[in-house]
Amino acid sequence: MTSSLKGQVAVVTGASRGIGLGIARELVQRGARVCITARNAEPLDDAVRDLGGADHAIAVAGKSDDTAHQEEAVARTMEAFGRLDLLVNNTGINPVYGPMLDTDPVAAAKIMAVNVLAPLAWTRLAHAAWMGEHGGAVVNVSSIAGLRASRGIGMYGVSKAALIRLTVELAAELGPDIRVNAVAPAIVKTQFAEALYEGREDKVIRAYPLGRLGVPEDVAGAVAFLLSADAAWITGQTLVVDGGVTLGGGL
Repeated sequence: MTSSLKGQVAVVTGASRGIGLGIARELVQRGARVCITARNAEPLDDAVRDLGGADHAIAVAGKSDDTAHQEEAVARTMEAFGRLDLLVNNTGINPVYGPMLDTDPVAAAKIMAVNVLAPLAWTRLAHAAWMGEHGGAVVNVSSIAGLRASRGIGMYGVSKAALIRLTVELAAELGPDIRVNAVAPAIVKTQFAEALYEGREDKVIRAYPLGRLGVPEDVAGAVAFLLSADAAWITGQTLVVDGGVTLGGGL
């Protein structure tokens, strides 16, 4: 049996599709209500319908690293549901590809702003709104690119390594009442990751001992576990969800 999240409320960023929507769907199935965020309103509206409508989910559109958007999303969550127990920092970007030394400084700063500083800000707001007094759990969605060299997406890897470190620091500071953990997926079949496998999936999966790429449900189950009471004595950890690929040399 999976652990129930009945009565709890979550914010899941970057959840109009892909891994984020998979996580939101898993949390709703376990009894939670969710606020989902993403940049564009129309796909968010579709996602809310997918999640069962306003009784189960609300949506707030905006840029994850925008302070006004962060504040609005947390405020609307509290207004709609009256509490905020769970936070999933899922939004991530990777707008550049190529050698680290060729990375545009402006693009690098944007990657760090969205992938590292925004999760810190979301956690700060969740803490102020509810978790600081009542406790809660946070999961940051990192990547195996933060654990090993990932040529071509090096700046993304740097940001995800920093997110893992942020997880450790927040876990040390916010315990015992707030647990903070991370997941580190390998390639998951989403629009975000298509460039890493499209047209050559059969070749890519040869590096995966479990014989396939991930799907959003693989990550969603791991995130739900870390948010649940089943993980009550786990904090500051990064759970690798990778089909075994880090046992060898693949991405």
